[in-house]
Amino acid sequence: MELQLPVFLAVLAAAALHAGWNALVKIRLDPFLAMTLIAVSCGLIALPALAITGLPNEEAWVWVALSTVLHLGYYLFLAEAYRRADMSQVYPIARGAAPLVTTAISLAFIHDPMSAGNVAGVALLGLGVLLISLKGQRGSLVPSRTAVIYALLTAVTISLYTIVDGIGARAAGSPNSYAAALFALDAYPMLAICLWRKGWAGVSPALKFLVPGFAGGVMSLAAYWIVIWAMTVAPIALVAATRETSVLFGGLIAMVFLKEPLTPVRGLSALLILGGLVLMRLG
Repeated sequence: MELQLPVFLAVLAAAALHAGWNALVKIRLDPFLAMTLIAVSCGLIALPALAITGLPNEEAWVWVALSTVLHLGYYLFLAEAYRRADMSQVYPIARGAAPLVTTAISLAFIHDPMSAGNVAGVALLGLGVLLISLKGQRGSLVPSRTAVIYALLTAVTISLYTIVDGIGARAAGSPNSYAAALFALDAYPMLAICLWRKGWAGVSPALKFLVPGFAGGVMSLAAYWIVIWAMTVAPIALVAATRETSVLFGGLIAMVFLKEPLTPVRGLSALLILGGLVLMRLG
């Protein structure tokens, strides 16, 4: 099982889509409402898709349920992190730490084949992603401690749900049925918590953003659907690490649309990420 070029390119496309929907979370709407809107949009798309894909195998449902819980934690932690720091800080911390943890878990428990070059590439890529965060909030070197804590909690949930979904998709008999079932169920806990915390009146501002919210949902669903498929044909850790190149796309979006500055540190981090990708492909 290797990360073949077509799979590699597909995951890079997923990374670009992932950065796109994360940017939508940071634009004009409360981050928690935006996350809820995107999650519900994914669910609305995935539910009818189940009629086409069919249901996953019985043994996959425990992984679907566990992943639903972990995704809920991911949404909550990421929304709280975005309240406290720039996208260009939070996003790299969350996404940079995740592949390192995922690789450690994968090597210890899943035993997907990975060479020393693969592992070195993941480490280099993770370092490059983490380095992007060293801009700091409002000119400081590092973001606030609270923002870092929420970003690291986000990284842990990313690592856990990635491992869970990789195992679950392999057990499901079809990555498409697993993905459709996951997205169909994933939306409702987030919606329930949002209504509980904010009530109907608090949710109403999201109605003005239905179009960008649905667009974010389409991007989110497509991005992770590709990743779920990729983890059934390639090592989970390599897919997870390649997906984190989304931070390069995220940085570009942040500079162009969110007017966040480019720094020499980010240029260096981009080189480290590209070097990590080369090692993962050739290692």
